[in-house]
Amino acid sequence: MALVLVLAALLWGVGAMMKAPVNARILMIGLLYVGVLAIQVAMPQGHPLREATGGSAGEWLVIGGLGALVWGYAKGLKNLRKRVRPENLPQEEKRSSSVALERNARHIVLREIGGPGQKRLWEARVLVIGAGGLGSPALQYLAAAGIGTIGVIDDDAVENSNLQRQVIHTDARIGMPKVFSAQAAIEAQNPFVAVRPYNRRLTREIAQDLFADFDLILDGTDDPETRYLVNEAAVALKLPLVSAAISQWEGQISIFDPSRGAPCYRCVFPEPAAPGLAPSCAEGGVLGPLPGVVGSMMAVEAIKLLAGAGEPLLGRMMIYDALYAETRTIKVTRRADCSVCG
Repeated sequence: MALVLVLAALLWGVGAMMKAPVNARILMIGLLYVGVLAIQVAMPQGHPLREATGGSAGEWLVIGGLGALVWGYAKGLKNLRKRVRPENLPQEEKRSSSVALERNARHIVLREIGGPGQKRLWEARVLVIGAGGLGSPALQYLAAAGIGTIGVIDDDAVENSNLQRQVIHTDARIGMPKVFSAQAAIEAQNPFVAVRPYNRRLTREIAQDLFADFDLILDGTDDPETRYLVNEAAVALKLPLVSAAISQWEGQISIFDPSRGAPCYRCVFPEPAAPGLAPSCAEGGVLGPLPGVVGSMMAVEAIKLLAGAGEPLLGRMMIYDALYAETRTIKVTRRADCSVCG
């Protein structure tokens, strides 16, 4: 029997040295076992080869039975673990599982969020307009924070020039619609999140119906027409709007929500900026990490609103100057003559 065990160990070691798969090594040892059983059955009692391999088939049958039990147990345990992995659980079970609780433990121990606040984040539905520079970090941190449902709408595809700042996308996903690239990144980061990708342009015809399915809107677009459209739909549905913008070295962020006494976007910006006054990223350039800073601020403000923590940027606008490492906050107020909320 010792000879057979030595041969089995030798087969396993040679297989490991040759980097053979574990299943292949198990198969080799299985063939050795079958060969030993054949010798025990075919050779007469007292034959030297039979004696060298144990002398009795009974012992090998017992060893084989024990091995089969161990293999069956390991296989069943592996299948059980696979079934209970977070990505294979129903959505409600995902959010209530111990894995989700452990993941969000650092939020739960925060006095301002705690268990009730984290539960509100799990139940929240947040829509992000744009999966570009600002949308990328906002989406990633909202997903990491445990927001239950995240929608993202964008009609662009990932381009090579995006990757300098749009960190949710990768080189391998160039050419893929941004919403599906963002979905892949979010689900890889946090399988507990339900992602709703909308691969289309936001239009007046769909805005209110789309927004009605969400509790909070984040706008990271760089198109003035879309910004005014988002503002109108959010005001009509009394939804808080976390809005930010960036250009070159500077970013700004505020929360627009007339239902809470704050101004709407048009109160602060009654008309689009004159041509050339606010160049786009393509025209004027932009510091790569800048949207990461401002987009993360958007996620912070969204979490504060949803969890009921701290003082959100209602009635205030924060301006960040990356070139000189300065921030300042200015007061913004509603306009009685605003065409949207006045």
